[in-house]
Amino acid sequence: KALTFDVFGTVVDFRGSIIRQCEELGHAKGIKIDWPAFHDEWYIAYRPAITRIKNGEAPWANVGAIYRRRLEELLEKFSIAGLTDKEKEHLNHAWCRLDPWPDSVAGLTRLKKKYILSTLSNGDVGMLTRMAKYGGLPWDCVLSSEIFRRYKPAPEVYLGAIGLLSLMPHEVMMVASHNYDLRAARSHGMKTGFFARTAQYGPDQDIDIEAEEDLDVIADNLEDLAEKLET
Repeated sequence: KALTFDVFGTVVDFRGSIIRQCEELGHAKGIKIDWPAFHDEWYIAYRPAITRIKNGEAPWANVGAIYRRRLEELLEKFSIAGLTDKEKEHLNHAWCRLDPWPDSVAGLTRLKKKYILSTLSNGDVGMLTRMAKYGGLPWDCVLSSEIFRRYKPAPEVYLGAIGLLSLMPHEVMMVASHNYDLRAARSHGMKTGFFARTAQYGPDQDIDIEAEEDLDVIADNLEDLAEKLET
């Protein structure tokens, strides 16, 4: 009855989008650095930050705040000076302006004819909402770990989403290009749908190349998922 989606990497190309926007900033401001390396260091700050929150070593913070703090550190590390506060905020909001993969909008639009579609992402509600507006992503609702003050793969996120949708676990399919996400969802009775995004982490990606378990649906991309779910 409903499909809940991981978004970063599964539906949108975060790495390519951030690098593109950083390069545009560099061109406008005359900043010449290794922007792919800048992105990669920015992105990887997210996982240890949420681990500290989970372990009670840091207070709750949403992803936007995590990235904003890391941005200040990286500007210093890469010797980038002269950005105004407004320019820094605009750069941090690049995480709201992520390009959908080529098959994403068409696949979601087709799936929407038959199923309720919702995000179920660690991204912020505001971030995901702006991303949908930017990329034309046709969600029926926006659910986020932020609502539950827990980050995936915490049980509260999956069970909370199922409850808010007023459905039973087996009536909801978690769709993701990340094995850890689907493993957790399945442990709570959800159906699972997987397709690989082998470029999401860059040219040296060595995880999530394929489904690691016998999931309910394994597709090539979002359009193929729609085909397999007979929409």
